[in-house]
Amino acid sequence: MLLFAVVGTIGARADACPTATDEIATDRPDVTNSSVVVPPGSLQSENGVNLSSRNGSQIIDGTNTRWRLGIAPCLELLVDLPTYSTPVRGSGSSGFSDVSPAIKWQIGPIPGKLDSSLVVGVGLPTGTVDIAGRGAQPYLQMPWSWELHSGWGVSGMLTEFFRPSDVVAPRITEATFATEKDVTDKVSLFLEYVGDYPESSSPSQLLNSGGLYRLSPTQQIDFHIAFGLNHNAPSYIVGVGYSFRFDGLFARKPR
Repeated sequence: MLLFAVVGTIGARADACPTATDEIATDRPDVTNSSVVVPPGSLQSENGVNLSSRNGSQIIDGTNTRWRLGIAPCLELLVDLPTYSTPVRGSGSSGFSDVSPAIKWQIGPIPGKLDSSLVVGVGLPTGTVDIAGRGAQPYLQMPWSWELHSGWGVSGMLTEFFRPSDVVAPRITEATFATEKDVTDKVSLFLEYVGDYPESSSPSQLLNSGGLYRLSPTQQIDFHIAFGLNHNAPSYIVGVGYSFRFDGLFARKPR
């Protein structure tokens, strides 16, 4: 039903959504995802590696790959590929996360330069249980962003994760809020709050910061450093990443 509703409104709003002439906009390095989709006919690959510390153990995970494919104006398909995690010091579990496909529909922009999107996805039970948990894990997500003045902007995201097989925390609400600054045409910095609020359990809170550098209109490198604000969060997370985009995949050949 959601897909039919989306397709029915795409044509009237196609001019408001990204095209291949726009610069790359990724869902990283901050937790808050981009409020806009990739252009139709474009494939975007976002990748990164993190080193984190929790309870005296250091854990590395990668490649944190997300593929995003624009299938129509204002509409994309995305999939999070399995990420491998393993401790490099101390104890901990090793293994892969789930494969998580999703569909993303760009709702904005609306007056005031406010962009927003709606994402519906599910983590399929393909990963290591100790890493990913048990069973299918659907989620509903809404990222938004508001462009201010002089290169400043604010953004945020609300996500509901559903974990039917988890009797302790069957639902987790995640809320983020970030401030961003375009330092130059190619460099941006951000500061972000991330809070995970499990049902019937104590929250996990992070302060995340970092930046990105656009190597070209379709390539980006990035970094981020996060610090836990309470005992449920990792002590720290340090990560780097590289993203790129291919355009014109659906272009018709001339006759």
